[in-house]
Amino acid sequence: MIVLLIVVAVLVLLGLPLSLRIVTQYEKGVLFRLGRVKTVKDRGLAMIVPVVDVLRKVSLRIITMPIQSQGIITKDNVSVDVSAVAYHRVVDAVKSVVAIENVAAAINQIAQTTLRKVVGQHTLDETLSETDVINVSIREILDVATIEWGVVVTLVELKDIQLPESMKRAMARQAEAEREKRAKIIAAEGEALAADALGTAADIMMAHPLALQLRNLQSLVEIGVDKNTTVVFPAPLMSTIGELGAFLTREATAARATPAAPPPRRPRTPRRRNWYPMESRSLPHLRRPYLDPDATPW
Repeated sequence: MIVLLIVVAVLVLLGLPLSLRIVTQYEKGVLFRLGRVKTVKDRGLAMIVPVVDVLRKVSLRIITMPIQSQGIITKDNVSVDVSAVAYHRVVDAVKSVVAIENVAAAINQIAQTTLRKVVGQHTLDETLSETDVINVSIREILDVATIEWGVVVTLVELKDIQLPESMKRAMARQAEAEREKRAKIIAAEGEALAADALGTAADIMMAHPLALQLRNLQSLVEIGVDKNTTVVFPAPLMSTIGELGAFLTREATAARATPAAPPPRRPRTPRRRNWYPMESRSLPHLRRPYLDPDATPW
């Protein structure tokens, strides 16, 4: 009898470590007895029957799963490389053990195919600007497939989008042109506002001539700040222009009132007769009176 008790005690001592299991706070234990699901063990100490029972622990924490870069052709035929990251957790320990062999590998593969499918349905501009919509679409598609495995995808985020070098240069030129367009529009609006303000100021100065003198004095003060040796005396511009206009008007009136004098006549030069100054001996009848006083004129 004593021997039997000793044998039982030894068996108990040897089997006790094999029958005790510890389930941590973030885990659940799925107990299989003779290959069938018996129950689910919560956190704490769990007792099993050695050799008969098998306890599978399942983590309930959120798992971060990176999705490797995928070569994708967008809707507008642009080749891009897109990588993402997904976050999922187990909500049903029994399904995650019984329904699928390797939850992490299955979610990784389906996430890659879903990423390629969803991004391929959008253009490049939509992929770059509407990442939130793409993230929600991928998460919803993954939830439909993984809910049967006892897993819920909590979040999907596009991590990196690699563009071809030619597309980067084209987008840089487009962005530069857009910035130049905005700069020109802003400059034009500023010129319009400045012109409006100058027109208002001119109207005020026309109504108050003293304001122009005050502005001239302010200009002198601004010029004298730099300790210049040049002294500027501004003249009233409007009065100067008025005086110039009055002078031109007076000159034009005087020119119209004075009659035009006739042009001076040139004195007439008496015509000289053509005499033959030479004396001809062979032809006496051709002698001129002024050459021979005794000759008879012909």
